[in-house]
Amino acid sequence: MAAQTRALVSGQWLIDAIRNNLVGPKLRILDTSWYLPKTKRVPKDEFVQKHIPGSSFFDIDECSDKNSAFDHMLPTSSYFAQYVGDLGIGNDTHVVVYDTSSFGSYSAPRVWWMFRLFGHSSVSVLDGGLKNWLAEEFPVTSEYSKPERRDFRATLNQSWVKSYEDILENIRTKQVQVADARSAGRFRGTEPEPRDDVLPGHFPGAVSMPFTSFLDASGKQHGTETLAKLFSEAGVDLEQPLWASCGSGVTACHVVLAAHRLGHPGVCVYDGSWGEWFKRASPEHIISEGEGKKV
Repeated sequence: MAAQTRALVSGQWLIDAIRNNLVGPKLRILDTSWYLPKTKRVPKDEFVQKHIPGSSFFDIDECSDKNSAFDHMLPTSSYFAQYVGDLGIGNDTHVVVYDTSSFGSYSAPRVWWMFRLFGHSSVSVLDGGLKNWLAEEFPVTSEYSKPERRDFRATLNQSWVKSYEDILENIRTKQVQVADARSAGRFRGTEPEPRDDVLPGHFPGAVSMPFTSFLDASGKQHGTETLAKLFSEAGVDLEQPLWASCGSGVTACHVVLAAHRLGHPGVCVYDGSWGEWFKRASPEHIISEGEGKKV
């Protein structure tokens, strides 16, 4: 498979590209780190202190629909095009995304998915993220030079995005499998949600596939054999349609990436995810072992 279409690239591949001065209009590296407010981490500030040489910062909250009541919902095609064009990305750019999470990969698959959603398939996730980059003793820097703006044309594949109404209809028809990428405790309703105004649980018919299960102990992605086993153990048939959900549409994209690596590129994301569902759904559509524990 050609390098520019690989869903994952290794740290060694990327350091070789950097050392060969390939970073530029044809190859861009993005730090796509994003954290829940409760973590008190400010990824933009962390980027200023250290990042992979030649990278720019992609802000998931900034590149979003500011009019939505929910966190970082998808932007319009024109906004996305303008935002990534400002990062020096054109339609012929190979984009490599990574994040700085202690998991090894957390928010990067969301931005990988966003590029693909807006018609740009030449995008890869750095396997193992900054965590493994540092473990392999590859260099970081605080130096940054803003890339020259490029034109980017975006075409949204709307069919890959699912809404509250789609999920509601699917609960009635049971046509599509839905995998939830939050932790098992949040799914079951026994662990709190990270947002204060949302209680844990899941919607009818969803299956639990925590995003961390797709990563090995070091934070790198599991091989395809292990991934295939994870889907079959969860009772998910990748030959059939699959949608993914999580807390706010970020870690759901781990499900999309894993299925893509197994040759099934069309997994859809419920963008509002549990954050929207909990606020809008009626009580019978909230399944939780923690019920009665409401404060």
